[in-house]
Amino acid sequence: MPKKAYTSSVSSKGQTTLPAAVRKLLRVQSGDSILYEMEKEAVRIRKATPLDLSWARAVESTLTKWNGPDDDDL
Repeated sequence: MPKKAYTSSVSSKGQTTLPAAVRKLLRVQSGDSILYEMEKEAVRIRKATPLDLSWARAVESTLTKWNGPDDDDL
């Protein structure tokens, strides 16, 4: 499939509109979250998937091995 490029302008508030073809490809609707993955001077945009909260709570107790002061990289 050949690559397609689309443009949109940025408002004074830093907002932009996703072109209709991009919204359709990503299946983005009003209220959806967008994820921006940045690498050097390139940005990949994709639809963010919501965290499965029940799954996260189910595995939370198994992650305590990595929950110590030596594990904080920040």
